[in-house]
Amino acid sequence: MAFAITQTCCADASCVSVCPVNCIHPTPDEPDFGRTEMLYVDPDTCIDCGACADACPVDAIFPAGDLTGPLRAYEEINAGYYAGRDVLAEATTAPNFHRWAPPAFTRVLPSDFAPLDVAVVGTGPAGMYAVEDLLLHTNARVTLVDRLPVAGGLIRYGVAPDHPSTKKIGETFARFHDHPRLRLRLGTEVGRDVTAAELARRHDAVVYAVGATAARPLGVPGEDLPGSLAATTVVGWYNGHPDVAPGAVDLSAERVAVVGTGNVALDVARVLTADPETLAGTEIAPAALARLRSSKVREVVLLARRGPETAACTRSELLALAGRAGVDLVVDTHDPRVAAAVDQGEGKAAWLRGLPRESVDWSAAPPDDRRRIVLRFHSAPVAFTGDTEVRGVRVTGPSGDVEICAGRVVRAAGFRGVPVPGLPFDEQSGRVPNTAGRVEGLPGTYVAGWIKRGPSGGIGANRTCAHETVGALIEDAVAGRLPARRRSLFGRR
Repeated sequence: MAFAITQTCCADASCVSVCPVNCIHPTPDEPDFGRTEMLYVDPDTCIDCGACADACPVDAIFPAGDLTGPLRAYEEINAGYYAGRDVLAEATTAPNFHRWAPPAFTRVLPSDFAPLDVAVVGTGPAGMYAVEDLLLHTNARVTLVDRLPVAGGLIRYGVAPDHPSTKKIGETFARFHDHPRLRLRLGTEVGRDVTAAELARRHDAVVYAVGATAARPLGVPGEDLPGSLAATTVVGWYNGHPDVAPGAVDLSAERVAVVGTGNVALDVARVLTADPETLAGTEIAPAALARLRSSKVREVVLLARRGPETAACTRSELLALAGRAGVDLVVDTHDPRVAAAVDQGEGKAAWLRGLPRESVDWSAAPPDDRRRIVLRFHSAPVAFTGDTEVRGVRVTGPSGDVEICAGRVVRAAGFRGVPVPGLPFDEQSGRVPNTAGRVEGLPGTYVAGWIKRGPSGGIGANRTCAHETVGALIEDAVAGRLPARRRSLFGRR
């Protein structure tokens, strides 16, 4: 019986490294790595050893024959990746049970290389993959800094509480917090408690992995009205982020509009329509759970600028949304292009086949007998309406603009980085300018993760990103391009 990778895949490739027959693709050295939504097991090559399931940090791998409910689709999804392909012939490196590849030494350190003192700012995936690389593959001493009082970054405060398996990767990262060559400094903010210049003076190198924490503005009138919320606020609210007040999200509206169809937008829609009892016992913030128990929200509408073929969500998140009991998922067929794309298209549009369709009257109240989520495509926001607070959002339609009556609107159209005091910043891209992780004009200063490459890619994409950055750091150290070493700002144990 072959194994299959399912919804919670983090794509960090821990499974790839333990597979004895190279049946999991794409691998980190293949062009598709970081571009596919997840990794896939080849059912024809898998030998059912279970090594991948043991290594998976997020419990995403199961015997294909044991999958039930919405997860049954992943047997076909895994097999579908290999349809019409000879992956072994395409591979640039060889599996253990076929032919041997020549040894590869991607990094070479002199035998007398002195330990480096490195500061890593940020305890999310990018920062922790950098820490892992430094601690396991060099003799560096690491000072791990985070402005928040609890470590975890995106894993702790960005993953929805009903995805506990995804959050489990935080346990993999947390084991490094007790490493003898690491010091953890929480509640320490660059620009407030320590400057970038101080960190740079007192360490051989500094790696900033601070993510992209700001919501991307829509640029439409009314988006700053009360009742218009950034998705970062809603996500922080249900995850108990210390920057978000427990009462930041009011759920007194019957209909909530969410601008966006990415995974975060789906997370918001799923949590707002969830049966609160299914969230009890998760890591949801207690204040958020209490408010969900008294919520009046019956309908969430997800608004997409373009058609279903370009929906930003992954197939796994859409399957999770469609497979829930007690919540309907409906496609609004206001535009004839929607039905045509679903019926005739492939890829993301085809995922919507079989879902109920309805031409929704947005001036009417939501149905009162059942909760539901409505997908509305070809609906770019034109303006948020209301005088003293949001009462709806006006969107484009085939016959002119349409107002969707909604007492709350959530903006989930993407993220952008924010400036780090003392570092250069490109306002247009929302990134720190860099080359392969090297910050421009600041020798010994590096970036990893979304502040480096922009807000794209999931958890696992940060592993290869951090590996590139740490590789650049080591290369600079060996070549003597780092500033003179100083005593660590925080001292050593």
